[in-house]
Amino acid sequence: QVQLVESGGGVVQAGGSLRLSCAASGSFLNINVMGWYRQAPGKQRELVAVFTSGGSTNYADSVRGRFTISRDNAKNTILLQMNSLKPEDTAVYYCKAVRKLGLYDYDYWGQGTQVTVSS
Repeated sequence: QVQLVESGGGVVQAGGSLRLSCAASGSFLNINVMGWYRQAPGKQRELVAVFTSGGSTNYADSVRGRFTISRDNAKNTILLQMNSLKPEDTAVYYCKAVRKLGLYDYDYWGQGTQVTVSS
């Protein structure tokens, strides 16, 4: 099992910044993807930024250049620095980890943290 706890959400004006944190605990054996997703009202959950297997990063086009994912291995924490926020970034942000065992992927999700960007 992997436990993920997000923090750092809030209300910010357009153009502002927020930093989200995801504290992970449990077993990290065969965890090969960790990162951030978001879900806006009435929309499907979408990828924001993740670390993929091998340590590379993948960003959604809509956030590339504005958001930066990083990690603190000593604290088992994944961070998302969000700059130049836009109203369309308003969503619940979720931390996700994927454990790959053979042909199967097991997804772990945090409870989410609300980000609201006012215009």
